[in-house]
Amino acid sequence: MKQTLKEDGGLPPLILWTLSIVAGISIANIYYNQPLLNMIRHELGVSEFTTNLIAMVTQIGYALGLLFVVPLGDMYKRKKIIIINFSLLVVSLIGIAAAPNIHIILAASLITGICSVIPQIFVPIAALYSKPENKGRNVGLIISGLLSGILVSRVISGLVGELFGWREMYYIAAVLMVAYGLIVYTVLPDIQPTFKGKYTELMKSLVSLLKDFPALRIYSVRAGFAFGSFLSMWACLAFKMGQAPFFASSDVVGMLGLCGVAGAMTASLVGKYVRKVGVRPFNYWGCGLILSAWTLLYFGGNYYTAIIAGIIIIDIGIQFIQLSNQSSIFELCPSASNRVNTIFMTTYFIGGSLGTFLSGTAWQLFGWAGTAGVGVLLCCASLSVTLFSKVKV
Repeated sequence: MKQTLKEDGGLPPLILWTLSIVAGISIANIYYNQPLLNMIRHELGVSEFTTNLIAMVTQIGYALGLLFVVPLGDMYKRKKIIIINFSLLVVSLIGIAAAPNIHIILAASLITGICSVIPQIFVPIAALYSKPENKGRNVGLIISGLLSGILVSRVISGLVGELFGWREMYYIAAVLMVAYGLIVYTVLPDIQPTFKGKYTELMKSLVSLLKDFPALRIYSVRAGFAFGSFLSMWACLAFKMGQAPFFASSDVVGMLGLCGVAGAMTASLVGKYVRKVGVRPFNYWGCGLILSAWTLLYFGGNYYTAIIAGIIIIDIGIQFIQLSNQSSIFELCPSASNRVNTIFMTTYFIGGSLGTFLSGTAWQLFGWAGTAGVGVLLCCASLSVTLFSKVKV
């Protein structure tokens, strides 16, 4: 498509909706495993702790991709980076599907995580090229697409796993990457890079951004702790639901992901009101919602109603925190939009990986009570950043 984009000039609806939909399709790759962990564990004959490493390694891969791949969007044409990522995803997803042992799954999951950063190349496009009055709304739309992909991925993988098997889910995912890679290649215009220099200089500039913008550190760290709290639930929910009194199969765990649709709907609303309400109030509300959710999930952990309510509330809470912080970072340094997003999202997913690891460890030692304890502690850490930071953002 022969089309050019101008900063603050407006984003055509076709491009905006394509970015939103493809964001969901591509991010889904790192969440397919969650409802399937028990199935993978039984087929390969490995422990719950070892199986949980699949989710953790995928999150680590995503963090590495955010740190080393997303900044390239300021240095090279973004379309080229996106197509390369789609191509590698096809290979890694087929690798997981055909893997004979857990070691190959872990290696392929790492690559899948690294290459699934495509939505985080899309978000700066929405922030940079939308009209000023539409920036929050359009970023919210991309995030809504991303969240919808996360929710639908759990449902689809649970159903496909139950009907056909967990390997088939990854073969399907590989086919989707081929199809949507072609769509992006056709629709997305060439966007000229804004950074001229070597890759080492590009990466060094990340340190400079961290030093120059204290608010960026606060936005990133408090969102990362909150995301760790959120993922600590999903990391062990399949194990929890597989025990008494539920004895739920993978399709049920996947269906629970639909409860998070409230979070996806919240994202577009939050984007509209961040400027009016302010980032700080959204973080207080978000932490309050997450703590309330963990209270329900722990004390009502043997009832479907409490589990469902807890999932809905924690999804809304994390969106209050993520989108209010993420939509604010692009105002700090618009010319380095990919790099500030790299810093934010790398920290965000390091927090997620921390939550996944701590949750899996606590599950082994203390069961669901340990998982809930990890979730509460990480949420309190996020709240503390807001309460005690010298820069009031």
